[in-house]
Amino acid sequence: MYKVFEAIDELVTIVEEARGLPMTSGCVVPRGDVLELLDEIRDALPAEVDDAQDVLDRKDEIIGSAEHQSEQALSKATMEAENAIAAARAQAESLIAEATAHADRLVADARDEADRAVAAARAEYESLVGRSQVEADRMLQAGRESYERAIEEGRFEQGRLVSQTEVVQAAHAESARVLDATAEEAARQRAECDAYVDGKLAEFEDLLTHTLRTVGKGRSRLRGPVSVSAAVPFDYDGG
Repeated sequence: MYKVFEAIDELVTIVEEARGLPMTSGCVVPRGDVLELLDEIRDALPAEVDDAQDVLDRKDEIIGSAEHQSEQALSKATMEAENAIAAARAQAESLIAEATAHADRLVADARDEADRAVAAARAEYESLVGRSQVEADRMLQAGRESYERAIEEGRFEQGRLVSQTEVVQAAHAESARVLDATAEEAARQRAECDAYVDGKLAEFEDLLTHTLRTVGKGRSRLRGPVSVSAAVPFDYDGG
């Protein structure tokens, strides 16, 4: 660049020292010297100036190419982001579907277990009630038969011993005692049957309470936020 400035200074000196033309502002300069200096200036200009001019000439083309590349990069990034979001959403939906299906299976299993427990308890209760009823009927029948025998024997004794009032009263007292004993035994056995059935129903109530608590915890976990990056295992044993 030093040669450029030196040549420009020489051109300025030539113009300043040139002989002026009368009645004008023009002057006479040596053409050969000026052209030589201009060639030196052209040769001394760095190649970057030409490159800069080329860049300026191709400004619109370069800007258009950069904008096109930027749009392509933005479109590619948008597509990749949409694909990543779609994959994450699909994974989340898959996890939710699996958790829901597992919870449904747990609820179905709990219902089946509850139905089986209710059926078993009902069968046991009906069996106990049936046996108690049969035993009570048997004892009542036995008491009735004993009472009837006692009445029959009392009548027979009454016919034979009309004058012996104490014997007749004793027979009536014995009959009443047998009936009272029979009724008390039937009441005792029914109370034992009711106590046994109540114990079985209490055990079944505890089982249902534990099962419902387990199902409630599973449903609470399902209603919570679902993480896509990691799935936390759920304790289905109620712990």
